[in-house]
Amino acid sequence: MRLPVEVNVFLLSLLAPGVLYSMNNFPVLQEPLPILGMGMVVLGSVLLVLLLTVQHKKTVDPLFYVFAEFSFTCLVGLTNALEQDGFISGFMDFYLRMGEPHLSTAYAVMMSYWEGVVHFLLFLTIIHRMFRGKSYRSLGLLWAGSSIAHQVVLIPGVIIGKHGTNLKPAFWRNTPFFLVPFWAASVLLSRPRELPVVPADKILADQRKSLLSRPVDLLLSVLLLGAAAFSAFRAFVVLDCPLDACFTYVYQYEPYLKDPVGFPRLMMLVHFFYALPLLTALIYGLRTPGCSWMLDWTLLFAGAMAQTQWCHMGASLHSRTSFTYRVPSDKWWPVVTLNVILAAVPTLLAVRCRYSPAYFMKTVPKGQTSAEKKKN
Repeated sequence: MRLPVEVNVFLLSLLAPGVLYSMNNFPVLQEPLPILGMGMVVLGSVLLVLLLTVQHKKTVDPLFYVFAEFSFTCLVGLTNALEQDGFISGFMDFYLRMGEPHLSTAYAVMMSYWEGVVHFLLFLTIIHRMFRGKSYRSLGLLWAGSSIAHQVVLIPGVIIGKHGTNLKPAFWRNTPFFLVPFWAASVLLSRPRELPVVPADKILADQRKSLLSRPVDLLLSVLLLGAAAFSAFRAFVVLDCPLDACFTYVYQYEPYLKDPVGFPRLMMLVHFFYALPLLTALIYGLRTPGCSWMLDWTLLFAGAMAQTQWCHMGASLHSRTSFTYRVPSDKWWPVVTLNVILAAVPTLLAVRCRYSPAYFMKTVPKGQTSAEKKKN
């Protein structure tokens, strides 16, 4: 009897710490180019094992190989996080010296926890649903948003931060991990949405309601507006705005925004140039009926904001961040509350869109069949 595919992926991923431990004890593999080469060999070997694992399947979704390969790297990340926090040792020393020194920063540690727990569980769930013939599109979009945000902040953040002068060849192995989530997102967006069957008269009734008669949407609009204002304000802070409010905030509330690692500065600019326009678009979508794109982009955005805020909040409180840049103990509650709200609002909006999508669905003729309505 064959094990379920997700169990095979789980067991294969558990080999990651063993590979790291072996490399950490072979000096010949601890130079920059051998590290990069060995990394490519390991990932290629994982792909080969995956091909053998599903060779008996008639058809295999190409995204399976993405999710399964990334599952292996998730355990690499979790191993790094546990070692940096002192729970284990003897796995990552060589890689931090000659591979990617930035992985020892507080931001990278929190990023590694997110990968090793949240992404890993998402991958196993997606693979389970994939081979049971169940839909996984929404979970896939959630991961894609999270992964894209992760790479958009990580790669430029390393280059412009204090580690930018010490880039090793292994750093460039992030290139495919940067490109693949965009491809995966485009594939998922091209597939049909998972929508309930909603009668045409209910769609029309919901779309006739103004924003004031939809209290949940009104509250979400206000929260999105507040999130947009907060994102713009923090961008001004990292751009050294001379206003007293910016000066007070960065020195008395979130000094981590000035940490020379570069990640917080880059993240605030990403929020300003990408999240802020999307927040504006989401507010528009809440007041304009028939914006079916809301059903997809809220998932992507929820994943992105959850990932970036987890890393930002965790790093600003982590012991690996210099005490000078940590959130002051007397300002802990207001700072954490604001950051949690910023992460939670997109998630709440995504939940609202998923479980009550009628307002965002395209209007259909009254006599159209249920199957056709579902396709829309």
